[in-house]
Amino acid sequence: MAKTNPLEFMRQVEAERKKVAWPTRKETVMTGVMVLIMATLLGLFFLGVDSFFDAVVRALLSLAQ
Repeated sequence: MAKTNPLEFMRQVEAERKKVAWPTRKETVMTGVMVLIMATLLGLFFLGVDSFFDAVVRALLSLAQ
C-alpha cells in the first residue's frame, strides 16, 4: 500500500469534504420532528403490547392459584 504524505492527505480530505451534501435547516428540523413522532408511536405501541402480555400472564397466574 502506497504511503501518502500529510500534505496530500489533507488535500484529499478537503476534496472529500467538498463532496458532502449537508442538509438544510428545514430538512434537519423535519427529520427531527419525524424521529420524535416515530419514537412516540413506537413507545405507545410497545406499551400496548407489554400491557396486553402483562394482562395475559396475570390472568394465567391467577388460574394457577
